[in-house]
Amino acid sequence: MYKIIYTLFCLTILISTSIAEETYVSLKKSKVNVRYGPSFDSDIKYVYKKINLPLKQIDKKENFRRIIDLKNNSGWIHISQLKKNNSVIAVQNKILFKKPSSFAKPIAKIEKGRLLIVDKCRNKWCKIKSGNYEGWIKTNDIWGLIN
Repeated sequence: MYKIIYTLFCLTILISTSIAEETYVSLKKSKVNVRYGPSFDSDIKYVYKKINLPLKQIDKKENFRRIIDLKNNSGWIHISQLKKNNSVIAVQNKILFKKPSSFAKPIAKIEKGRLLIVDKCRNKWCKIKSGNYEGWIKTNDIWGLIN
């Protein structure tokens, strides 16, 4: 009986550690190499040239993280080039409001594909900065934030 319980416990631990947590991260630098494999010996697949770009981490191996972007491009990036997520991308045109309410004064129109820097989020609203504008957007139709 104890052998069965112990075996089930070990299998549970093994399965839970092998499943990678999907989290969002952002690029720390304005030029980041994405590689074919989790090693500096792997060839460079492509280069990101956008600081704060949000990415989804889908796997990890030692000091490398496998990422996927909004357009489903994937590859491996060293952890020194990544930071905790602080940005999102608008996947639809959105309105930037002065306060977290649909009845608040609209400040600007946010175009689809715009990179937005997140200050804080609460109750399905995020305070963001974009260029010279700062205000609140609804958290629907944005990529890079776990709702």
